Amino acid sequence: MEKRVSVKALPPEDRPRERLYHIGAADLSLQELLAIILGRGSRDGSVLFLSYRLLERFGDIVTLGRAGLDELRKIRGIGFARACQIVAAIELGKRFTRVSGARRISIRGPGEVAKLFMDEMKHYDREHFKAALLDTKNQILRIVTVSIGSLNASIVHPREILKPAIAASAASIILVHNHPTGDPSPSKEDVEFTRRFAKCGELMGIQLLDHIIIGSGRYQSLKESGVF
Repeated sequence: MEKRVSVKALPPEDRPRERLYHIGAADLSLQELLAIILGRGSRDGSVLFLSYRLLERFGDIVTLGRAGLDELRKIRGIGFARACQIVAAIELGKRFTRVSGARRISIRGPGEVAKLFMDEMKHYDREHFKAALLDTKNQILRIVTVSIGSLNASIVHPREILKPAIAASAASIILVHNHPTGDPSPSKEDVEFTRRFAKCGELMGIQLLDHIIIGSGRYQSLKESGVF
């Protein structure tokens, strides 16, 4: 791999971005995909050479995906910003796989819901309120982020959840939100909102299956707790 050959020096049909446009991302090599993520080269080499250097060090996508920021920064020409780009791109792939995989299975209980959301939501320092929209087989059609609250409260109105649910022709809904304190015990407001939403959903023909509160490695199902 020639260190100084820039992408612009290549014929247009051989440049990674142009190849992605014409033949699709699935047919690009790992080196080309990394080059697109990195964006440009540095004084240490062209962007294709930097991608080559990464693969030479880590070998494959699995090993690269397990590398931390500090390990990536040790690669000459990568630096902090490019290391962040790589880690962020890999995390996006992981989340896509996790969510798209969940859409192929039927949700059978609160434990499955908690497992789907726990890794992401347990680290939030603010309340994030999400809704999983399900079909008649309890398969996830879509996951909607309804609101991101302050340090201790998330203000949600039932219509903000029912509107996308109706658009998606959802048969039922599972509500999920986190408690930044780490304690998943429902507040008085959580209980009141859940009961109010269940009644609103019933009027619209959309069943509330559960409301899961995520804490620090723990969760609580308001359905199992007898709240509604």
